[in-house]
Amino acid sequence: MLAMVITRFGDPDVFELQDIERPAPGPGEVLVRVVVSGTNPVDAKIRQAGTWAQIPLPAVLGYDVSGVIEGLGPGVAEFQVGDEVFYTPEIFGNRHGSYAEYTIAPGSIVAPKPANLSHVEAAGIPLAGGTAWEAIVRRLNVRPGETVLIHGGAGGVGSFAIQFAKAAGARVIATASEVNHSAVQELGADMAVDYRDADVAERILGATGGDGVDASFDTAGGNVSLSTLVTRPFGRIAAILPPDGDLSALYTRNQTLFGTFLTRESARLREMTPVFERGQAKVVIDTVLPLAEVGKAHARLDSGHGRGKIILQVEQ
Repeated sequence: MLAMVITRFGDPDVFELQDIERPAPGPGEVLVRVVVSGTNPVDAKIRQAGTWAQIPLPAVLGYDVSGVIEGLGPGVAEFQVGDEVFYTPEIFGNRHGSYAEYTIAPGSIVAPKPANLSHVEAAGIPLAGGTAWEAIVRRLNVRPGETVLIHGGAGGVGSFAIQFAKAAGARVIATASEVNHSAVQELGADMAVDYRDADVAERILGATGGDGVDASFDTAGGNVSLSTLVTRPFGRIAAILPPDGDLSALYTRNQTLFGTFLTRESARLREMTPVFERGQAKVVIDTVLPLAEVGKAHARLDSGHGRGKIILQVEQ
């Protein structure tokens, strides 16, 4: 099979198009023909220096998949060859990512693709969407009528978080650079605040009558300390990166802080699917590139520019 392989860590030019052996599914695993692969910031971090993720070289990166079941390992009963599926592969120690024509995965982390979505759309969901769902729905348990603050609302995780919070019936305040204010409002944010403003805390508190938001989700990192000041007493805070700064208000205000590290499971993908099938959430696509141009996709990831998901078309 054809795959974009790295034999060393480094810049976006480390990818090589190679014809490598197709993996075979073991017990409990499925072989997936990759139609489309998503890309994520973590892909670039691993490409740069992936020893922290215990990635053995040579390796195929890529952690968002939409494709078709091509083969079943012993013990897999919930899928059939030909089923359209989507999922996010494990990262740590995994050398069989989605920048390839085929990949393998435990059947327990794979789910049927939302019926109304294309493979391009579905490939943009699992990792970023799953992280947002874990925080907004499972950890923060956002309820109708609450006010939720999303730090980094224009990012991959943030864009899903806004939509999930709105689907739950919440009022949403999102931080983003001024150029992205219209984008987060189109996703459903009721108020957009420039995270670089000196009075960002005052603006958030002012929008809540001084009470603070009910829940806050830091998708960008470095905002937990701010969240403790603008979240109400007994409120909830979630973060996807380790918190830093002064967290004393977390205790004096009796707040709860949730760390959010995405585990891989089919159940979460199945939980999210109705929201997409009902049209309550959508995938924001920045651009679609052929697999051979994965280096260009990673250059975009490195730049931090772009709005939405960068997708790789694997099957022509």
